[in-house]
Amino acid sequence: MLANLDIAVYIRDLPCEIAGATPFSRDHAPRAYDGDAARRFHRVLSEVDRVFKQFRTGFLGKASPVHFFWGSFDLAVTRFSGRRAPLFAGTAPGVAPIVMQEAYSHEVSSAGFWPGGAGADASFYSYAYPEPHGFKNAPVAPAGASYSETLREFLLPYEVVRKASDPDAVLLAFLQSTYEAAANAAHWDRAALECAPGRAGVCRPVL
Repeated sequence: MLANLDIAVYIRDLPCEIAGATPFSRDHAPRAYDGDAARRFHRVLSEVDRVFKQFRTGFLGKASPVHFFWGSFDLAVTRFSGRRAPLFAGTAPGVAPIVMQEAYSHEVSSAGFWPGGAGADASFYSYAYPEPHGFKNAPVAPAGASYSETLREFLLPYEVVRKASDPDAVLLAFLQSTYEAAANAAHWDRAALECAPGRAGVCRPVL
C-alpha cells in the first residue's frame, strides 16, 4: 500500500537492545508462556508507573513521559537540564547510532525499573549522561542502593522496595536522591527546573 503511494519503506526486523537476536521473520522457536508470571509483572509495572508519575510532578523542566522500552523491557522516566550534551558515542544492539545520538543529545538524569535477566536481579536504576564528576560518589538513599562501576549507574534491588514497610517512600527517596546527585554534580539550575510535588495528571494552579 505504501509502495503504491511511492513511499519506500525499509523494515529492519531485528529486536532492539538484544545482542545476537534472531530476526522476527526467522524466529519460530517454541516457547512456554507463564500467565501468572505475566500478570505479576504487569502488576509491578502498574505500581512502578504510578510512583514514577508522582516523581515526575516535581520537575518543571522538560521531562519524558513514563515510557516502556520493549527491547530491554524497562520502564523509565527522564529529566533534561536543557543543555546540549557531547555527541553520544556508545552503542546498543539492534539500534542505529543516530537513534542513540538523538536520545542523548542533551544532558539527562534518567531512572527506571528493569525486571532483570541474564543472571541479574530485578532492580531500579538511575544514571546521568554525560556522567558528571562526583556523581558516583554522591550519597543516595535508601540503604541498599549502590553505584555499579560496570553499568555506570546507581542500582536499588527490587526486593529492597518490595519488602519495605512503605515501598512508595523508599522508591521516591531513591529517585529523588539520585536525581539530586546528578543535578548537583552537573550544576543544573535546580531553582528554575524544580517545583513542589503535585498530583499526577492534574494541572497545578498558576499563581
